[in-house]
Amino acid sequence: MKKTTSLIALILFLSIGVYAQEKKAAIGVGPEWNMNSRENFAGGAGLAFDYMLPNSFAAGITFTASSNFSGASALEPAALFRWYFLGGYTGFFLQADIGTFLFFDKGEIFPYFLGGLSGGFRLPFNSSFYMEPYGRLGYPFAFGIGVLFGIRFIDNGGVILDKEIIFKR
Repeated sequence: MKKTTSLIALILFLSIGVYAQEKKAAIGVGPEWNMNSRENFAGGAGLAFDYMLPNSFAAGITFTASSNFSGASALEPAALFRWYFLGGYTGFFLQADIGTFLFFDKGEIFPYFLGGLSGGFRLPFNSSFYMEPYGRLGYPFAFGIGVLFGIRFIDNGGVILDKEIIFKR
């Protein structure tokens, strides 16, 4: 199970990196505490990729893996649709998630439809790096609270750090 989760996360991370180097995009990773288990709370990790659209909107994908550390775990691949309601691509946001919830318990897999709403704040450290605390509610999970740490990419395939391109393809 852990090998499969690690392999899926690695493939997703590598494929996202290719797209992130071509367009205005961001990728983030971080811990989450949630209620993705029938019993007890669960700890996990999240990965998010978003592409900036016009008018302070963004679209992308998220992937969360969590476990209650007593045999139950969940994988959540989902599409995200985000709106930065104060303008720009930083600050407060509202997000809708639609995807699949795969629950693993006692050697069985239970697939569910996933629907959720999130709210958070993207706090930029400079023009490239950010921190994003968030909270989410939805189905079939009850809630999640986490923080992502990420990097934003620019159109020409580089990363801007203090107005100097430090990586260019």
